[in-house]
Amino acid sequence: MGDFDDLLKANQDYAATFDQGGFDGKAHAGVAIVTCMDSRIDPLRMLGLDYGDAKIFRNPGGRVTEAALEALVLGSHLLNVDRILVIPHTRCAMAANSEADIHEKIGAAVGQDVTWHAFHVIPDQKAALAEDVRKVRSHPLIPDTVKVGGFIYDVDTGLLTQEV
Repeated sequence: MGDFDDLLKANQDYAATFDQGGFDGKAHAGVAIVTCMDSRIDPLRMLGLDYGDAKIFRNPGGRVTEAALEALVLGSHLLNVDRILVIPHTRCAMAANSEADIHEKIGAAVGQDVTWHAFHVIPDQKAALAEDVRKVRSHPLIPDTVKVGGFIYDVDTGLLTQEV
């Protein structure tokens, strides 16, 4: 039972001053963000946003997957989203390794062949970003009125650069 005690204690401290009960769950700034799961990324703070301003979808590499598209469709119709930012980042492990590299590293860690599992590395980050933005813009269930941009976040400077 003790594996999560530190986190549960931190949650009790958080809950002691929590004052967001009853929040409607909509994106009050109209923003949705698709970004990487990397812990160097603080999506709200890097855009000057606060609690409740944005819907955030995270995955390895910050790719627009089927699950991300589902979230964006829901956000654009039910949760006040009218701007979508797709934001991969510099020094991303998914862009710095080949599929074979990842298979080798995970395989060594678990002591078995893992080539049956795809990890979806990103050989060309800018090309992948352009494709992801195209996927969002062309999706039949995301209204043309929703603005979509592709950006790269620099984990060393904190700056975003719009690429698409």
